[in-house]
Amino acid sequence: MKLFLYPLRFFRTRPDLPVLEDPVEVQRLYEYKRWSVLLSLLFGYSFFYVCRLSFAIAKKPMIDDGIMDADQMGKVGSALLFTYAIGKFANGVLADRSNIARIIATGLLGSSVIIFLFGFTKAYFLFLILWAINGWFQSMGASPCGASITQWFSNRERGTRYSIWSMAHSMGEGFTFLTISIIIARLGWRWGFWSAGIFCSLIALVLFRTLGDRPQTYGLPSVADYKNDHAGTPEDANISVGQAQLEALKNPYVWILGLSSINMYIGRYGVNSWGVLYLQEVKDYTIVTAGGVLFLAKIMETLGAVSSGFISDYLFQSRRNVTTLLYGSIEVLGLIIFYLAPPVNDSSGQFLLFGKYGIWQLIGASCFGFGLGGLLVFVAGLIAIDISSKKASGAAIGLIGMLSYFGASIQERISGRLIESGKMVSDGQIVHDFTAAYTFWFGAAVTAVLLSCIVWNVKQKE
Repeated sequence: MKLFLYPLRFFRTRPDLPVLEDPVEVQRLYEYKRWSVLLSLLFGYSFFYVCRLSFAIAKKPMIDDGIMDADQMGKVGSALLFTYAIGKFANGVLADRSNIARIIATGLLGSSVIIFLFGFTKAYFLFLILWAINGWFQSMGASPCGASITQWFSNRERGTRYSIWSMAHSMGEGFTFLTISIIIARLGWRWGFWSAGIFCSLIALVLFRTLGDRPQTYGLPSVADYKNDHAGTPEDANISVGQAQLEALKNPYVWILGLSSINMYIGRYGVNSWGVLYLQEVKDYTIVTAGGVLFLAKIMETLGAVSSGFISDYLFQSRRNVTTLLYGSIEVLGLIIFYLAPPVNDSSGQFLLFGKYGIWQLIGASCFGFGLGGLLVFVAGLIAIDISSKKASGAAIGLIGMLSYFGASIQERISGRLIESGKMVSDGQIVHDFTAAYTFWFGAAVTAVLLSCIVWNVKQKE
């Protein structure tokens, strides 16, 4: 029993310390910790994606080596996202009571070990088991990050800071698409996993030092007191963390956001998980140039995430509805262009992204990434934080995340089967027809935007 309880004690938040009396010291320590926490959340969480997306880039070489087919890869990807979905909710609830630094750093360290082992594996069954375990470690990232932002930044700051942190999604994905594709092209698919595991384990060790527990555990006042920003505080003071979490889980608007996010993640992970293979087989790109196209999409996703927070906070007085519709429309437009753009002749392996037709692929990828960046900020977390008690931020994000990754998991299974059903052999090479799968991704993206409009007039919780 003690062995079972030890991990929970390891993650438990520390006791509050008496508040420091020197206001100068309070300000110095608060600002130092706020910068340390925000930058650690930004860069630390980005490397969770390195441990998740390397598999997406390695798919074509693994298919060519006869390791797995597309249907099996869909099952493996689905296993990670299913355990990730459950874990994201569980760790979101845990995060409201825990030492965030230990949860996030442990999750990245565990994920790095799993992906390192992935490079040694040959059997489909072992791939399935390891990737499912990786899903749990991956789930120790996003929800605790959201809870940490709530602990260290006040209501009027949260939209901007949350959008800055949301850059981690696209930064990590872009870094992975660019670097891991080059490593795999030169050294083989196994080194794609080994290099990711080694590098991410080093980052995890740094996070144990640079992330932080709640402000009160350092002798600091709550962020509401520190910034004199008490929206939600009087009501929150009368309820426990458990009551606040239950209230968030019973909020119908949170569930509507969850349904919207399910569909958004089908489109998102359709491109993330299968985009490199799609560009190689349908648009005639090499693995490196395909990674380059999606790298550009992630740069634009970063710009979309950052700009969405500023636009919402400073142009629309923290109203998320108009901004959500704007970014959703841009994402859908990008998917249309991404599909209709003609193939390029890139069989030479040169970086011909700006060829006769390549520019349209870049435009489509850019629009898709930019719009997705804004949607990830609002639909996948920030609106849920706004309309829930600040004591239940982790639970609210955890619920949205669980539903989102159920959608992503379903996408992997359905997409793998649809792509495998379109398999054919051309000039001795295995290729696939992506028409059915892409229609599935596009329909889900449109549905996500329509569902987000249902919460158009929802108010922030005061």
